Amino acid sequence: MMFPGFRKCAWVAIGMLVGSIAGGAGTPAVVLDLWPGKPPGEAGVIGEEADLTKPTDQLIAGQRVIRLGNVTKPTLSVYRPAPARDTGAAVLVCPGGGYHILALDLEGTEVCEWLNSIGVTGVLLKYRVPKRPGLEKDAVALPDAQRALGLMRHHAKEWGLDPDRMGVLGFSAGGHLSAALSTRSSARTYPAVDAADQRSCRPDFAVLIYPGYLTDKEQGDRVAADLPLSTNTPPMFIAMSQDDPVRVENALGFSAGLKQAKVPFELHIYPFGGHGYGLRRTDNPVTTWPDRAADWMRANGWLRRR
Repeated sequence: MMFPGFRKCAWVAIGMLVGSIAGGAGTPAVVLDLWPGKPPGEAGVIGEEADLTKPTDQLIAGQRVIRLGNVTKPTLSVYRPAPARDTGAAVLVCPGGGYHILALDLEGTEVCEWLNSIGVTGVLLKYRVPKRPGLEKDAVALPDAQRALGLMRHHAKEWGLDPDRMGVLGFSAGGHLSAALSTRSSARTYPAVDAADQRSCRPDFAVLIYPGYLTDKEQGDRVAADLPLSTNTPPMFIAMSQDDPVRVENALGFSAGLKQAKVPFELHIYPFGGHGYGLRRTDNPVTTWPDRAADWMRANGWLRRR
């Protein structure tokens, strides 16, 4: 499949059936490079892209996690739901990892599969990490996210998506990136490349799961200065646990800011659960957040059938 300005990306062939191309089998229907050439703000060499998980790293719900590092060539992977379930809605998925690595399966591919199960196209953003020396933590990640949402709207008709029902979902640092995308969409943070950059990069809704960097601890947990809330900020769903080492004040302070800015939001605080559980279900109540998020999306009309 060829997109103007991009090199052709191959369909994954091994084990693929026609039904999985249509969606629902965990195989991306489209994978494309985010940028036609060198990404903006890129300089130097950071090493080869690789899974940096070590044998001693913690398991999540008894399973290994892919910790992808040294990403210099960001991509979009489009996961489609089965045609009978397809609502036309789409969500850009931003894995977390402290702007150091990407939890690519736990907070990426597995999330896209869940989105497919509720009729939503999951678009996995493999954004650049680690944060570049001397730059703000999201200096290269935010252009990647803005570019990604513009591309989604640019290709909406081609991919069978509704450009007015495109959200973003992020975990931990990916939650901050989702919040940054939601609050700093009025202007691109990079020079326009092509027609995709003329499309809006504002999400229609945002889901933030155990997000970090949302408040300034030294300022009484006021909303962080790099996240300017306004009436143009999209509706948000936030979930976090009270014992999260990233500090539940991120969710509480940010939600207070949303209320003050008159932005609709839904907040779920669980008494325990820690951090980094993704949506791997256990008997811990915090892992039921996907049910609550689906209810929220449904109640707001983003999961309506076409």
